[in-house]
Amino acid sequence: MENTILTQKTPKTKMTTRQMVGMAMLAAISIAFVSVIHFPLFPAAAFLEYDPADIPILIGTFAYGPIAGFLLTVVVSLIQGTTVSAASGPIDIVMHIVATGSCTLISGTIYQKMKTKKGAAIALVVGVITMTLAMVLMNLILTPLFMGAPIEAVIAMLVPIIIPFNLLKYSINCLITFLLYKSISHILKGVSERATIKN
Repeated sequence: MENTILTQKTPKTKMTTRQMVGMAMLAAISIAFVSVIHFPLFPAAAFLEYDPADIPILIGTFAYGPIAGFLLTVVVSLIQGTTVSAASGPIDIVMHIVATGSCTLISGTIYQKMKTKKGAAIALVVGVITMTLAMVLMNLILTPLFMGAPIEAVIAMLVPIIIPFNLLKYSINCLITFLLYKSISHILKGVSERATIKN
């Protein structure tokens, strides 16, 4: 009876180790991405910069599930917001957690139920819409509160700047995720297997 219980528990421990190794690697890549690659997409709004930090997070979401993806978002947001993006302050941390976190939960759940190319495409399209809507909401709430901008000014920027910027940024990241996920998932499995052997 004891041997049966131990046998049943061991895979759970191994899976936790696998996820921790894979997620740590993805978090490190995400933070490296945002520190090295960041540039404005629209010259008229140079403060809105593109970065590919969400790509490793979305790959982790597809590999390990929506909850793991959300936890990865929180960890990356906190580290990024206190190191490479510290100048943006707490507002950037909150925005990233809400926007990317809502996407990981929704797109990750869709992909769990439809683990096909079509399912991945649907999940990522919904993810783009989710993150864009979340950023609209966060800009309307947080920008007037923490940056002193009148809400009328934020509303005036929604259609010409904020919505197009976020649609473009998240579309790029989701497209790259779609193209890379399958090949990178094999690497993640390789890392997981080596971690299991060492343990």
